[in-house]
Amino acid sequence: MNKRLTRVVAALLAVVIVGLGSFTALQFQSMSEEVSQIELSNSFVYPTPKRLPQFKLMEQHGTSFTNADLKGKWSLFFIGYTSCPDVCPTTMAKLTAAYPELLESADIQVIFLSVDPQRDTQDKLLNYMDFFNPKFIALTGDHTQLFPLTRSLGFVYAMVGDGENYQIDHSASMALISPEGENIAIIKPKSSTPGTLPQITSQALISDIHQIIQRKNG
Repeated sequence: MNKRLTRVVAALLAVVIVGLGSFTALQFQSMSEEVSQIELSNSFVYPTPKRLPQFKLMEQHGTSFTNADLKGKWSLFFIGYTSCPDVCPTTMAKLTAAYPELLESADIQVIFLSVDPQRDTQDKLLNYMDFFNPKFIALTGDHTQLFPLTRSLGFVYAMVGDGENYQIDHSASMALISPEGENIAIIKPKSSTPGTLPQITSQALISDIHQIIQRKNG
């Protein structure tokens, strides 16, 4: 084989190799995108995890709870108050039923964040958790602590009415916090059909959290 022919063959081989490499890279990229895509029913995963402000709250057993207590495990937050007539007891019952399956995904702590520090005493929070699930954590604190934390979790709340029997309008969503202590997803109620009350079913909650954690863990 003369030198010119050798150079032509070598050039053709180089083109083939580059082509194969590009094809393999595209295949790998396609597979990676396929793996990263998950179908969530009620959840939105933030493109960038959200850092939480520094906080110090009190839990139902009288001990303090800070950002450090979020590290090393998953946390599922929702807000409310023990006098809530509908959303809170329904959510608590749903979480109690889903909790065993949630634990199959990872070490996860469920946190009820009371935005009614005036009425939700330590004893009230303890009795509330004991009624639904003693393993759950109930937290509360001054509004100066609660406002920035609830905002960073994607929640809102507001007092409605005067006197001792005031109500509190509050979000019915949940926030999923990573073992690094960052807010990575919000889980929102939605209506399955027009005209029905928005909700998060137990199975949708379990499925969404399982998929989010699985993707985060690679």
